[in-house]
Order: sequence, then structure tokens, then C-alpha cells
Amino acid sequence: MYQVFYRKWRPKAFSEVVGQPHVTATLQNALQSGRLSHAYLFTGSRGTGKTSCAKILSKAVNCLHPVDGNPCNECEICKGIDSGSLTDIIEIDAASNNGVDNIRDLREETNFTPVRAKYRVYIIDEVHMLSTGAFNALLKTLEEPPSYVIFILATTEVHKLPQTILSRCQRFDFKRIMPEDIAKRLMFVAENEGLQLTDDGANLIARIADGALRDALSILDRCAGTEGQIDAEYVSEAVGIANRSYLFDLSDCFRNGDTPGALELINTLHNNSCDMERLCSELINHFRNLMIVKTVKDPAPLIICTADELERLKKQANSYKLEDILYSLSVVEETYSKIKRGLNQKIETEMAAVELCSPSLCKSNDALLSRISAIEAKINSIFSGDVKITPEKKNTDEKPNESPAAPAKNKEPEPAKQTEPEEKPPVSDPAPKPQDENIPFMQWTEALEELRQTDMPLAAILQGSRAFVRGEFVLISSRNSTLEQFIRVGSHSSAVKAAIMKVSGKKYRLGILKSEEEAKSNKDPLTGLINKVNKFNQS
Repeated sequence: MYQVFYRKWRPKAFSEVVGQPHVTATLQNALQSGRLSHAYLFTGSRGTGKTSCAKILSKAVNCLHPVDGNPCNECEICKGIDSGSLTDIIEIDAASNNGVDNIRDLREETNFTPVRAKYRVYIIDEVHMLSTGAFNALLKTLEEPPSYVIFILATTEVHKLPQTILSRCQRFDFKRIMPEDIAKRLMFVAENEGLQLTDDGANLIARIADGALRDALSILDRCAGTEGQIDAEYVSEAVGIANRSYLFDLSDCFRNGDTPGALELINTLHNNSCDMERLCSELINHFRNLMIVKTVKDPAPLIICTADELERLKKQANSYKLEDILYSLSVVEETYSKIKRGLNQKIETEMAAVELCSPSLCKSNDALLSRISAIEAKINSIFSGDVKITPEKKNTDEKPNESPAAPAKNKEPEPAKQTEPEEKPPVSDPAPKPQDENIPFMQWTEALEELRQTDMPLAAILQGSRAFVRGEFVLISSRNSTLEQFIRVGSHSSAVKAAIMKVSGKKYRLGILKSEEEAKSNKDPLTGLINKVNKFNQS
């Protein structure tokens, strides 16, 4: 009879267990030294080897010819355990045997000595499913079982176990298996099964499995029907992650404000039997991938997709601002929770699409930050490069029109002053100089982003701060009283100057903006709005 891969290739010795050396080495040492516990607790996510190790341990403690802590798998005891004919090894599914009566029956069975083996081993899987009464009935037996009884408890949700149970067991935490270890095991299985599994196919299966070797073997079993190569493209089609271009099209509509296009695409997907709850789930994962691409230098290990799809994600992420990605992610997550509560799926999805295409319709804090980010981007595009910000000179332009004769009188002493370059410009010139004004430094947000890469402590102190340009100085305004101490340190001030130089292309000196000067600079309405939003976020 055909056996699925995860059953056929289940490890039969500790040396065959993948990705859990901290568990297997400890158990082998305990078996070799004879220091056995009466109760073990195996915890960890699904498919990481908890039940497999429990069966190996039950064989190892009863094996007639153990080898370095491993069962021989050749004696009658080992073969009886593998075939399930040995009645001294009892597996219990706590999900379906979770009552007090079930545990009372188990407690009565422990009074009988083993029939053929040395130890009677009870493997209780998904033990967190036991009721409170069942846990209480198990306590005394678990604490002081007969000398020939060993309990092995396995669970994926250890936080649901009472402390009274945890304190009576020797605990082992199973980690998620690394993708490279899973891929190596898949190549071994494929070679023995005569399958043409490519390296990129094995790596993609390993990433999809998310640390669970059992899931990886199940995916390989699903792909085994092909007569050709099992590459990344075939795997993506088999597991249903191919042809997800509609996610890119839909997010492009959101970014471009194309409400009719987004609604038409949603309607087409709905008519093609696309479940709206699943669509929201896929959009959440899509915007999460864009967030990872936007914030991580090497996103490939963190994203489950093909190489072509990763390049497309990188291209789309470049056209998005991080604030817009986070705003879109929050809107879709909220829509997903509404759909889960039983509201009309299509209408909720359409409402989310309209909101994402037109952030001005939403009054949430995230939407406001997204709109401010767009305004900042437009302002940065105006003032970027070598464009200089100069004050208005309305008064000087109007003076010639006031009285033609007046300028002539005022300018009589000017020729004499021109021969003396040491003197300052005439006081009568009403035009304010750029050095006398505080001009908002528009690239300050980008400078803080650069600073986070080089000086994280100072970047944290500067959170919520603003900066202004006055002549050759960049003046920093911050409510954090420790800024002045930090900025006096040469390494910190150099980091700020380097970040400003990188985003503006100009070399500035640093200064602290005093409170009176800050009050004058608060005339900018956009700056005031951003300050209010920052204060709201910090409260």
C-alpha cells in the first residue's frame, strides 16, 4: 500500500532527525548515562519532529541492543513499536480524548506492568486540549508514576498548559527547521524516490513550508506526479502561488488613485468565484512583502515567491512610499476583520478599495500621515537640487514706485561706501538677508532615515524633531533635553552632518534652535500640522 512521504521517511533514530540537534544530543546523552526522566514535554510548531522524537525515545528506552543512545531498529521490540503491535507503547490524541474519564482510565492502566517491554510509555499528543478536570486528574500520576511508566507530552501551544503540569516535566523546545536543512532533506528523499528535484525547487518548497519538514514532504509528494523536473515554476503552480498578477494590478490602482479600475478588477475576480476573504488575505501578504522589500536589504529569505515575482515586488516597492504601504496594510487588515465578522464581503472589499484610492476620504491617523507624506514629497521635489530659497523682496520692488525722487536722495552716499569693502551693507536696505531667516529643511526626514543606519541612539533622540536652514547652519529643534549633550560629541555631530550632506548634497554646520526662534518658525502651517500628528502618535 502506498505511503505518503512524511510517513514513509519519518526518522527512526535520533541521528535522522533534522534541525533539532539541541534536543537529540541531550536525549542521547541521557539514554547513554541512564538518567531518564519520568515525564517529558516536547513543545514547538507543527512538523518539527515532536511526535517522531517521542516514538524514537519510546524505542530507545526499550531497545534490546541500543547503539550510542539510538534504537537498533532491528530487535523485536523496535519492530513491534514501528508496526504498532506492541501494546506497551500507547499513543493518545488529547483532542478527542480530553475528558476526565479518559485520564482516569489511563491512570488505572498504569497499575499494570509492561507485557513485553521494559517501560510502558504514554505519548499524549496535543496535550493542551485536555480539560481542566483532566489535567487535575493527571497531576498525581504525572508527578509520581510507577517506576516502569514514562510520559511523553507533545503540544504546539505550551502557553495553554497549567504551571502544575509544566513543573512536573522535563521540557524540550523544538525550533522551526531552517530552510537549508529542509532543502537538503528534500534532495535526499527525491534522490531515493527517483524524482528530478532542482535546487531552486527544493529551496522554494523549504521556504513555503515555513520551518515544518512534514509540510515540505507533503508538498514534494504533491509534486511527485510529474514526469519532468520539479523546479521552482512547477512548485509555484502546484501550491497555487503562481499567476498572482492581479495583486500587482490592484495595488497599482490603489497607488494611482484609479477607483474605477480597482472596482472593475474586484468585480471580475468576484465573478470568477474569487473569495473576497481570501483576496484580502492575499493583499495583506502582498503589502507585507512590499514592506519587507522596502525596509530590508536582502528580502529574498523573508519572502515566499519566485525570482521573477521578487523582481516585480522590488519594482513596485520603489514606486510606493513606506507610509502608503503601512496605510494600505492597515486598511486591508481592518477590512479582513470586518469580513470575518460576517459582513458583506464584496461591499466591504469595494469600500476598502475606494478608501485606498482616495485617502482624503479617510479621517484616520494613518491616512493623514500618508497625505502629509505626499505633500512633503511634492515640496521636496520643488526644493531639491540647487534651487535656493530666498526671502521675498516686495519692499525693495515697491520702493521705486513710491517716489521717484526719494531713491536718488537715499543713494547719494552709496558711491563713497562702495570704495570701502570692509563696511557692512547699508542699514537702510529693507530686504531681509537669508542668514536672518529660518527656512524649513525639507530633507530632514530623509536625513533621519540615513542617521538610523549609522547612529541609532541619536536617531531615536531626534524622533519628532525638526530642522531649519539659516545660512550655512542647519538648526535642530527638539523637545528632548539630552540632544544638546549628544550633539556635542564629535562622533554624533559628524554622523548628523554626513546624513545631511548625503540627502542635500551640501555641507552645513550644526546648531540648536532656541525656543524664541522656534516660535517664529512655527508660522509654517504644514509644520504645525506635522507637529500635532507627531504629538498625537506619541500620546
